[in-house]
This record gives sequence, C-alpha cells and structure tokens, in this order.
Amino acid sequence: MNFPPSLVILTGAGISAESGVKTFRDAGGLWEDHRIEDVASPEGFIRDPGLVQRFYNARRRQLPEVRPNAAHAALARLERDWAGDFLLVTQNVDDLHQRAGSMNLIAMHGELLKARCTLCEQASLWSGDITPESICPACGDVGFLRPHIVWFGEMPLEMDRIFRALAGCDVFAAIGTSGNVYPAAGFVDAVPRSCRTVELNLEPSLVASSFRDRRIGRATELVPAWVAEVLANS
Repeated sequence: MNFPPSLVILTGAGISAESGVKTFRDAGGLWEDHRIEDVASPEGFIRDPGLVQRFYNARRRQLPEVRPNAAHAALARLERDWAGDFLLVTQNVDDLHQRAGSMNLIAMHGELLKARCTLCEQASLWSGDITPESICPACGDVGFLRPHIVWFGEMPLEMDRIFRALAGCDVFAAIGTSGNVYPAAGFVDAVPRSCRTVELNLEPSLVASSFRDRRIGRATELVPAWVAEVLANS
C-alpha cells in the first residue's frame, strides 16, 4: 500500500522578520543591546534574574504589535490541505504560526507566551509580566517562574518526536534559518537519502549545500509560491 508523503518543515527567524520581529542577534552579537549570555543562558538568569525577566517581559509585550505574514498563512494552508503526515518545527518563540492557524507545531526553543516553574517544572500559558510575586498556576508556589525559553546550554524541546518525524519524512523544508544553531542546523542530515529537501531563505544558510533545492528571496514571496507548487503536485 502506498501512503501519502510525510512533510517536515523547519522555520527560523527569517520567517518572522518580515512581520517586524527582530532576529536573534545583530552583527555585534547583541540581542536588543544585551549580551546574549546575559539574557539567554541559565548562568545569566542566576546572575541577574531581574534583568532576564524584564527582557522577556518586554519581548512578550511586543507580540500584540506584530501580525502573521503571508508565509505563516501559507504554511497553515499547507497543513490543512496536506494529505500525509505534517509537522512544523519552529526555532522562533513568538506565536505567529499559532495565530496563522498552524496546529501540528513544535516550538523547539520554547514560547514567549508560557512560563515555566523552576520547582515543579510545569509550563503554563502566561501573557503578562513575570514578577517575583507571580504564582505558578500548576503548583501554587510564588516566585519560581521563569520564561519558557530554551537558553544556550539547555536541551531543545521534544527532540525525540522531531527526530522520529525526520527519520520518516519524504519532504523536508527549511525556511528562514541561518544554519548556525544546532541541533536544528543538522536536521537536513537526519532525513532519509531519498527525501526531497529545499531551503527557502533570504540568503544561503551555512548548511545550504546539504539541500537539493535552494531558493533565495523573501519568505513572504517564496513560501506561498512553494506551497502552491507542493499542493499542485501532491
């Protein structure tokens, strides 16, 4: 029996940049004028939890100011119309894929709109600021919440599920990724040799040579065109 093909898509900062979400770091290695290690590492959180909470509180408050773009909408359409297995993996911590309608989604680096308790380890929906007075919705303890963000030195989320999907996929696409951050940069090497691979990027990533098909341009233009092509040929 022939089964419909399985599709795995990886998205990075490039897909949200066209919605106005700033990319992770600038040329100087800073994120919103902060050193990455100060706001995106467990050591930074231990050293100055107030700074880290203020940083992510500000990022969380900015989310209502941005909207999903045509690339987000196209991927939600692809999920709705695709006959086979579908998994969208994003390195982004914004909620633009969810607002566009994507359902089968893994946010491997965490989500801004969740908080995690450092005592009970449960993640809960959280749209406001995290303060020293914040109460964990899961266990009721006060003052132990942190952003539900995977920092440098921490393991990305749901890696077993991701690699199972990669091992069985027939089509793998990477959109708006730099190829600079592992393990995501190695996903293209984890798919079967028969898998059709495509990179859609504003410029070639560091792992572009591993893809059979490479398309350069804006995500809002490339992704809707590619989705239409894939659905027409499915």
